[in-house]
Amino acid sequence: MESLRYIERKSGSLTKEFVPSEGMLRWLYNSSLGKVTLNTLVKRKMLTRLGGWYMSSRFSKKKIDKFVAQYQVDLSNFKITDSKAYLNFNDFFFRKVRPEKRPIGNGVVSPADCKMLAFQSISDASSFFVKGSEFTVESFLKNKELANKYAEGSMLIARLAPADYHRFHFPASGLISESKDIKGRYFSVSPMALKKSLEIFCQNYRTYSTLETKEYGDILISEVGATMVGSIIQTYQDNSQVEKGDEKGYFAFGGSTLVLFFEKGTVELAADLLDNTRKGYETSVFVGENIGCKLVD
Repeated sequence: MESLRYIERKSGSLTKEFVPSEGMLRWLYNSSLGKVTLNTLVKRKMLTRLGGWYMSSRFSKKKIDKFVAQYQVDLSNFKITDSKAYLNFNDFFFRKVRPEKRPIGNGVVSPADCKMLAFQSISDASSFFVKGSEFTVESFLKNKELANKYAEGSMLIARLAPADYHRFHFPASGLISESKDIKGRYFSVSPMALKKSLEIFCQNYRTYSTLETKEYGDILISEVGATMVGSIIQTYQDNSQVEKGDEKGYFAFGGSTLVLFFEKGTVELAADLLDNTRKGYETSVFVGENIGCKLVD
């Protein structure tokens, strides 16, 4: 399997990504013994709960400085700039960013600091992933009515790597519904895993809510759990009016993903995101950056 690379949006350069436990992920998703281990241990909730407990304990605080150095985290971007001031690793992991470091742009904006894939039509997603990895909106949402609503629409996949800022925000202004849970497992959402099977999204624990907007129709926002993701925490008030860029929630420790669905004919996704995705690459995007605009007939 080739090295994981993505495109830096601002510079346009192709960059190699450091993947924690890269060798382990390759073994789990590509070897026969690894697949057996995956299906008997890693996907189970107990491992994730144990990892979540440790990362919220005082014992995990010693990991912060090593993590900052390894991933070159610039703490000046965040409200708490002293690594010693965090209570534990999770407290550091879902640290809050300084608002001026993430200005909110025009149009639909990125809900997270992430590596993003963009599909103007959901049917285009199969071309990015390996043959045989079937993804359907109905299998993902477990709701036929919603599946019909978004089946021919657009989709964005926003992957948060461990070093990323792990709070997520609203991509537009509107009325947000309550969040609903879909039970599932805890497979890795690393691209190494997803390249093998996009169906992982349809097997993992996930939540979703609907943002009713005037400009872009109803945007469905889903948060996907993964191996070692202790919790998906929603911090917004159900059935309330929210503004673009407001915080929606955060992930506790682990790699995480957001999936956004748009109704057909409502948005035109950013050309560079679509072009990079067609070439087989994710694009690095920050909270508040423009990722689409209203589709004009």
